Amino acid sequence: MSALGALLSSGSADSSGMRSRVLLGLVCAGYSVGAAAGWGSPRVAVFMGDFGLAAAALVAAVSCLLYARAVGGRLRPAWLLFSLSSLMAACGNAVWGWYEVVLGVPVPAPSLADVFFLCFAPPAIVGLLVLAKRPVTRAGWICLGLDAWLIGGSLLTLAWSLALAHTTHLAGAQDPDVAPAALALAYPLLDIVLVSMVLALHFRRSGANRSAVNTAVAALALTVLSDAVFTSPLLRSTYHSGQLLDAGWFAGSLLLAYAPWGARRAHRPPPRPGPPQAVASRPIAGSLAALTPYLAAAVCTLGILYNVVDGRRVDRVVIFTACTVVLALVVRQGIMLLDNISLTQELAQKENHFRSLVQGSSDVIMIAAPDGTLRYVSPAAAGVYGRDAEDLVGSELSSLIHPEDLGRFVHEVRRFLAAPPHEEPTTRIECRFRSGTGDWLHVESTVNRHQGGLLLNSRDVTERVRLQAQLQHNAEHDPLTDLPNRALFTARVRQALGGRRASDPGTAVLFIDLDGFKQVNDTIGHQAGDELLIQAGRRLQDSVRAGDTAARLGGDEFAALILGDGARDQGAREYQVHEIAERLRLTLSQPYRIGSHEVRVAASIGVAFAEPAISPTDLMRNADLAMYRAKAGGKDRVELYAPQMQADVARRTELATRLRSALRDGEFALLHQPVVHLASGSVAAVAAQARWRSAQGILFTPAEFLRVSGDDDRTAELGRWLLEEAVAQAAERTRAGHPVAVSVRLSAARLLDPGPPLGSVEALLTRHGLPSGALMIEVADSDPRVSFDALEQRLVALRRLGVRIALDGFGSGFAAINALRRLPIDVLKLDRNLVEGVVESARLHKITSGLLRIACDLGLQSVADGVDVPEQVLALRAMGCTHGQGMAFSGPLDEYRLRRALVRGEFPVPGVPAPRPVMAGGSVPLLAGSHTETPVPPT
Repeated sequence: MSALGALLSSGSADSSGMRSRVLLGLVCAGYSVGAAAGWGSPRVAVFMGDFGLAAAALVAAVSCLLYARAVGGRLRPAWLLFSLSSLMAACGNAVWGWYEVVLGVPVPAPSLADVFFLCFAPPAIVGLLVLAKRPVTRAGWICLGLDAWLIGGSLLTLAWSLALAHTTHLAGAQDPDVAPAALALAYPLLDIVLVSMVLALHFRRSGANRSAVNTAVAALALTVLSDAVFTSPLLRSTYHSGQLLDAGWFAGSLLLAYAPWGARRAHRPPPRPGPPQAVASRPIAGSLAALTPYLAAAVCTLGILYNVVDGRRVDRVVIFTACTVVLALVVRQGIMLLDNISLTQELAQKENHFRSLVQGSSDVIMIAAPDGTLRYVSPAAAGVYGRDAEDLVGSELSSLIHPEDLGRFVHEVRRFLAAPPHEEPTTRIECRFRSGTGDWLHVESTVNRHQGGLLLNSRDVTERVRLQAQLQHNAEHDPLTDLPNRALFTARVRQALGGRRASDPGTAVLFIDLDGFKQVNDTIGHQAGDELLIQAGRRLQDSVRAGDTAARLGGDEFAALILGDGARDQGAREYQVHEIAERLRLTLSQPYRIGSHEVRVAASIGVAFAEPAISPTDLMRNADLAMYRAKAGGKDRVELYAPQMQADVARRTELATRLRSALRDGEFALLHQPVVHLASGSVAAVAAQARWRSAQGILFTPAEFLRVSGDDDRTAELGRWLLEEAVAQAAERTRAGHPVAVSVRLSAARLLDPGPPLGSVEALLTRHGLPSGALMIEVADSDPRVSFDALEQRLVALRRLGVRIALDGFGSGFAAINALRRLPIDVLKLDRNLVEGVVESARLHKITSGLLRIACDLGLQSVADGVDVPEQVLALRAMGCTHGQGMAFSGPLDEYRLRRALVRGEFPVPGVPAPRPVMAGGSVPLLAGSHTETPVPPT
């Protein structure tokens, strides 16, 4: 229900209850006015005095019966008894009216009406007992009975002294029969019992449906009051139906009829659920309940004093009743004394228990007055704060709290005290407290209200706060270098791109990768690699400015956030950041001293500048792309991000995706480039080369598609396909009468790959029927990560099979001399970088000539790769080079054109006057040719 609906419904309920009460008051007032005026005629007065009261009592009986049927629970029998009591009153008034109105005769005494009237009180008394709160102990039941007798006995003593004794003697003197005297006493005695129960219920009533119970008690009290006036000797002799006294009985019956329904209509559920509200104490009612025994004794005393002052002899009934009241008072006081002793002992035990809990608790319990002065401090303060509790008592709470936390503490306390207690019974505040040593402790306090002040239960959480801070630091920092990790770095970038720096284009992100770090791990161990990372992180941290952020993203990747300085000259800002990046590159490239080793690594750095509305993810991605461009461009350099880098990445990603399915779809083809003897022009061997002609008709060379594959498994699969296809086609050519050797280029890592075992090469040659001497493996320059020992063992095993070994790219790598010294090599293949400038550069001419002399002295054949012009042929032949491969003779040929070239048998060689016989199956092994030529010349 909405708040407006609840307001309207509550308003309608209030207005309906008010109308019911006004109507009830008007009816009772109208009856009283009619009774006071005599109803206009004696006959109407008698009718209203008899049948009017019967109708009101009948309404009360029907109302209580319907309510008892509508509701259940423990109070249902009480309302049924009230219905029966009202029914007895209705029957008594109806019989009374039958005599006076219908028969027109005086009501005899006793009569059937007296029977019904006497039956009115017992159901009402039992109903009041049902409504009373039931005691939970035997002593409570005894006290309830004693209280009832104290009230009833005192009232009996007073009534007997005032009127009942005189009424009894008068009835006995007028009529010797016992019935009239008993009837004269029955009414007041039952009224006394009923009054006693009403008073007892007032102090012990149940909390359930309190409004209905109060209304019912008021109705019965009004009825008992009217009965008391009726039984008085002064009014009994002159009473007749229709007098004003009937208004009391009439109002009592209607009030009892209204009690359940009016109270039910006034009761409304709470607007929203919440914790139970504390019931307000009733000090006045509690005091009256405690004074009940003494009031009863006072009443008995007044009854006896009345007889003494009046000069009459004290009646035996008064003496007996007074004695029983006094005895009941003594017994009740004894029970109360025992209860007080038991309660005192229990209270002392609980006090000792709670004192032990407070003094033995590790938490500090403090009570502060409304002005903030500490009134109590538990002994635990000595262990927690390092200060005695007595020293803290009387001091101001604000003097213990850290000045930076005091404002927040005061604000939270004011908010807590202003909140309703049932909605927020406690609150929790964390602040710093001063210890006895002057240090500040992190303290967590649970605050409760206490007599207008505060009750604080405090505990030291310094270690927890320190642990939380450490956990937060560990979650945001790299455990090895203690630099911010990727998560914290991303948050710093996001912070730099927002707020007042959002429009500053000078903010830049640097991505840094250590080139050669994996080699350090593989050669001197991972522990040395970790030490290198620690030193690199320290260098990076020392090189950035105070406001900038250096981070380790993972592995050997670092990053730096360079905040902008608000400069408007973007060119100058780019130059400044580029200088910072170059300084970082030089710093990170300096030698690292790790134990007894001096290690060198390089740094490739990518730089990306912030742009309007760029996200942290995009800015970091741009820096990453620039870093990979720096690595692809030769490493150990700084590269600024350019928009076309994203397009290049998209192209390479698309190309790599298409490459994964190229082998399966048969898009790869095998071409062969002839290796020509420089002295005769004859074809000594052919070098196998893979070409990828995609479904779109684009022809890619190995230099293009291997660079973008990014998949070691796919590259290995391509190498296995190349080897098997080259052997198969060479065997086919041999059977067709063209026995020429074939060379296949494999990297050192592929030769050591555990995937294709050594036996597979022998099985491949056997399966296709190719002589082992017709296959040559071109080993690319040794990868620094590859073990020379393992590579040497593998190549020796291949040589034992008859496979020839060539060293590809000789003269271009640092490990070439070491490979020449240790590996079983048959042929040296000069790198094309030596061949390209051999004619123009005298320095390069001398280097190439020296390498060829080394090959000749070692008894090795030589092949020059990339021989494209006749001048290179003449120069190389003059230096002693035996074979050449390149566009000066032929480009890569498909199988058809290759066979035509083999049929012709030779290529023209500059400086050779006459053709030579064809070298079929020459002794030169096949090596991989140039990977940069894409055109295939016609034959």
